[in-house]
Amino acid sequence: MNDCIFCKIANKEIAKEFSYEDDDVMVFPDIHPVAPIHLLIVPKKHIADFLALEDAGLWGKMREIIQKMIREQQIEDKGYRLVVNGGGAQIIDHLHIHLMGKIGSKVKV
Repeated sequence: MNDCIFCKIANKEIAKEFSYEDDDVMVFPDIHPVAPIHLLIVPKKHIADFLALEDAGLWGKMREIIQKMIREQQIEDKGYRLVVNGGGAQIIDHLHIHLMGKIGSKVKV
């Protein structure tokens, strides 16, 4: 997708430091964090919305990477939240999962 910022990042048209990267998935900090830890887990292939995700292997890989990030960030017992926006609720029309960490039980989103 020509105007998709996540595709531009995946294609190295926009420089970004990654917390994790492989051939299929990239992880980097959100530019507008709403928690002390706020990472985006993004497939490199353009997938417009969660409902368009048909590749079970990619979904499984993303799950494993999210679990890895939770452990690496040491937030497994500090409160974390996973969020997927879709159906027009997302700002960028490219599937991405927000991992927000160090969230206390009294924080509301």
